[in-house]
Amino acid sequence: MVVCGDDGLAHRLAAELRGVYGEQVTLVVPPSGRRVRQPVVGRARAASAALLDRFNAAVNRTGNGDAGGSGRELEAAEATEDVLAEAGVDRAAALALVYDDDETNIRAALTARRLNPRLRLVLRLYNRRLGQHIEALLDQSAALAAGGGRPTGPDGAEASTTVLSDADTAAPALAATALVGTSKVVQTDGLLLRAVERQPPRPGEVADPGLCTLALLSATSNDPAGTDGSEGSGEQGPQLLPDAAAVRAATGRGTVVLEQVSYSGPSLPAGRAGVPPFASLFSRRLRWSLAGLAACVVALAVALMVVTGDHPLHATYVTLLDLFAINEPAHNEDSGRQVLQLLSGFVGLLLLPVLLAAVLEALGTFRTASSLRKPPRGLGGHVVLLGLGKIGTRVLTRLREMDIPVVCVEGDPEARGMATARRLRVPVVLGDVTQEGVLEAAKIHRAHSLLALTSVDTTNLEAVLYGRSVRPDLRVVLRLYDDDFATAVYRTLRSAHPRALTRSRSVTHLSAPAFAGAMTGRQILGAIPVERQVLLFAAVRVAGHPQLEGKTVGEAFRAGAWRVLAREVSDGVGAGAGGGAGAGAEGARGARLVWELPDTYVLRGEDRVVLAATRRGLAELLGRRARQGAGS
Repeated sequence: MVVCGDDGLAHRLAAELRGVYGEQVTLVVPPSGRRVRQPVVGRARAASAALLDRFNAAVNRTGNGDAGGSGRELEAAEATEDVLAEAGVDRAAALALVYDDDETNIRAALTARRLNPRLRLVLRLYNRRLGQHIEALLDQSAALAAGGGRPTGPDGAEASTTVLSDADTAAPALAATALVGTSKVVQTDGLLLRAVERQPPRPGEVADPGLCTLALLSATSNDPAGTDGSEGSGEQGPQLLPDAAAVRAATGRGTVVLEQVSYSGPSLPAGRAGVPPFASLFSRRLRWSLAGLAACVVALAVALMVVTGDHPLHATYVTLLDLFAINEPAHNEDSGRQVLQLLSGFVGLLLLPVLLAAVLEALGTFRTASSLRKPPRGLGGHVVLLGLGKIGTRVLTRLREMDIPVVCVEGDPEARGMATARRLRVPVVLGDVTQEGVLEAAKIHRAHSLLALTSVDTTNLEAVLYGRSVRPDLRVVLRLYDDDFATAVYRTLRSAHPRALTRSRSVTHLSAPAFAGAMTGRQILGAIPVERQVLLFAAVRVAGHPQLEGKTVGEAFRAGAWRVLAREVSDGVGAGAGGGAGAGAEGARGARLVWELPDTYVLRGEDRVVLAATRRGLAELLGRRARQGAGS
């Protein structure tokens, strides 16, 4: 497998493929002087360098950089045709293009597809709509090169193109953590999975098992000095996908339970950017003035109808003519008609300045609709979001989909997410978060939580520390480049503020398993963090997997490795042997998922199932290690 990239995701993905899946990996990175590194603090940079050193050490041990070894590293400024050929793309099973620039990834993908139509491509693209078109284009190109059939790679898996975004993978977990602190959300193709951390039940209480128990939290999760699920926890650490006996024996430990499965509709209503709602065009005082004038017109029309006996429509028409001073003078009419005409003319004089004020207010509203809003007075219980880059923009969209009030802080007026903030009419404070007064302008003292998602670790850490100095109980979530550094920061903040909720997240740690799963030919629906570990949700065809095919759901379950959660059935097809009336969620392909499958249901080859798996469990289920061992 070949991985091409220019940031930490490429290194973590290569280490994931090498360490978890046991793959032969060629890593293509820019020369040392031209690499784009995320700004990190000393320990994080050291940990990142150590990760790369371990990868290079494995290369040297297994083949001294030879293509037949377990891995090698090439240095190249761009993934050109010559570089891809040298990396062995023509005989590779999969290629991941994870450069930070969409255009660079697309250009390299087109070249790679031409060199090897059987190649399985995984692209990192931020633009969702463009990614859908590129995915269809590259798949069509591969099919035409295979004579209209479905080409397969050297590992026997079908060649395909998968477009992923590290921002989309990490955004649900970040947004959910900021809201409730203990909720994990996976949302893809209209399917919404929600896992919830639950505290240990009190004596005499029976905990609700939900749909299933996904994990047992570490026994030290409530200890400020605990390791929070790191490798040093040992048996006290979290247990992913425990069996029923382990759940019963785990007294006093929290759990992660799959609680909700539903269909999520359109993400956001399609509307014109910058067009404010009608009620915001006019001030409250002006609306009352217009309502008063309308009431006067109705009263004059009713009075004219009573005096003259006219039809209501004709009386209204004559009143409007008098109002706009375009009717004939009532010289020969009775005195009542003349008085009403004078009153209508007076009301018309009052109407002119009100209409002028309405026009001016509407123009002012449209003029300021494209400008940034300021946090309104009295705002409280909101989320303060720092950074409107790729990750921050996706998290902002998620929060607004759930109607959560947000105030953004951004130092760059030309940041990627500024247009999104204007479109969603989200208040934005322009300024450096490290400067005094910026977080105060975002109403940090009345905020519900703080999301620090800038690309600079020191900035995120400084903002979180300052926010905690203002409010010691503030809920904080900070994005850190390296997961080891994130663990250290989390433990320190938790020790200093044991009663406040703190979460630290590494985007590469959340997204690398999804990219690795896609490279092995499996559709990874999403990943949720369980303390310092990751649990994956994947869609798998049962055929070709002896661990699943022909076995019951109970027999197919392997504690600590994988667990079948649901089975996909076509519309109009019953649950069959499954028979369960579990919650169904309609997918994007005209099918639905049947949950709560009984343990006695026998999995058939044509079934397509959704399962939860650990990283190593998914690697074992794919069977690639067994094939490599047999080949060697």
